[in-house]
Amino acid sequence: MSRRSKLPALARSLTLLAGVGVPCLAHAADLLPPPPPQAVIPEPVEFAGGWYLRVDGGYGSLDLRKTIAEDVSHPPKPYDYVTLQDKVSNQYFVGGGVGYQVNPWLRIDATGEYRFRTKWKLFAEDRTGGDTGGYNATEGRFDSIVGLVNGYVDLGTWYGVTPFLGAGVGVAHHSFGGVTDKGYGNYDGGYGIGSRNERTNFAWALHAGLGYDVTQNLKFEVAYRYLNMGEATTGVVTCSLECPKTVYRVKDLDSHDVKVGLRYLLGGPVAVAAVDYAPPPPMAPLVRKY
Repeated sequence: MSRRSKLPALARSLTLLAGVGVPCLAHAADLLPPPPPQAVIPEPVEFAGGWYLRVDGGYGSLDLRKTIAEDVSHPPKPYDYVTLQDKVSNQYFVGGGVGYQVNPWLRIDATGEYRFRTKWKLFAEDRTGGDTGGYNATEGRFDSIVGLVNGYVDLGTWYGVTPFLGAGVGVAHHSFGGVTDKGYGNYDGGYGIGSRNERTNFAWALHAGLGYDVTQNLKFEVAYRYLNMGEATTGVVTCSLECPKTVYRVKDLDSHDVKVGLRYLLGGPVAVAAVDYAPPPPMAPLVRKY
């Protein structure tokens, strides 16, 4: 075979080998195992949802609108008196409660607190019988139990600090005792005592404060609260001299409270390792037969 005829034959041989090699490479690719499936990581599991416990304590600056003296004799006679001093002392309080974090900005809780015994005093000039120059100094002590259902709006978190606003409604129970009445001026020598009395009435509150993330589940709070506790009422006061039986109604007791407290979130994300999870087994390689 001449040199000129060998060149076309060589070209045909190379073309045939190229055509055979392409399906061989494709067949080899079919024999490779498929890529492993992507692992599916389960979502964190919530335990106890958004429930939390709280404890609080603080100090309240108490005030009242006025004290009303009522003659409960039969028949009763309206009093005419000029108030010279009408005040209550301040209160310490402690409490706790349970709540629920509805979403990242809304939470609700129910709280109860004991407000320690405080002193009330009324000093007035009695003018019921005219300008007699008679004065009465009446005083007593009461403590309170307050229960509220509260709602709060969290206003966002910056560097772990969350400002919030809130409001609450509930009841206040006052226990009034140790009431005494002393006469001065033309009433000098008069003395009266009153029985213990219990009264429960409507209460409401407004809140504003700051929460701080101590840990993921523990929050520290400092807050201001305006609390209206309705009125407290003494028992019937009777005196040694000839005088009417009297009940004193301490109207519109309110308190400007400074509170500190802790909230512990019972729920929270559980570590994925604690979830019983096993990845799926690898799939067998696909083999194409010819």
